[in-house]
Amino acid sequence: MDKIRLKDKEFELFIPEKEIKAAIAKVAGQIKSDVGDTNPLFVGILNGAFMFTAELMRQMDTHYEITFARYSSYRGLNTTGVVREIMPVQADVKGRTLILLEDIIDTGYTMQFVMDKLKNDGAADVRLATMLFKPDSLKCDLKPDYVGLQIPSDFIVGYGLDYDEMGRAYRDIYKVIG
Repeated sequence: MDKIRLKDKEFELFIPEKEIKAAIAKVAGQIKSDVGDTNPLFVGILNGAFMFTAELMRQMDTHYEITFARYSSYRGLNTTGVVREIMPVQADVKGRTLILLEDIIDTGYTMQFVMDKLKNDGAADVRLATMLFKPDSLKCDLKPDYVGLQIPSDFIVGYGLDYDEMGRAYRDIYKVIG
């Protein structure tokens, strides 16, 4: 589909699934090269990163553990600036290498909050892998360790990303029109 409509917004095709999967395969290769045969704990950040996490884990052929956590700072098209912890990491992180799996980094506030929290909880190393990165939107001192694709600051949906909980299941990524 070239265009979709969600609620009051129209979106146009931005990144096709084939390009997304190639970017995720690149990230998986970088992670495998970095972690070798260690046993990192992957933390998928819900809800948005579920598709990224699933595809990345399919690419990993090394020993790993995975868990999930959920944080929120968005309402509609905008961040609220307040990070809410909805579902904390359930696994013991003390002394572990963690790799956070996030769908998109824009302001960076949520991931900065999560990384600081996990370090304070005793994680030995906290790395950040993101499917998408909006460097022009970054508002804090955060540098992802692994980036699938750098994109402009457009609002996007699809491949796990949503607009008010709608549009996550699209295989392609769409950007808002106007």
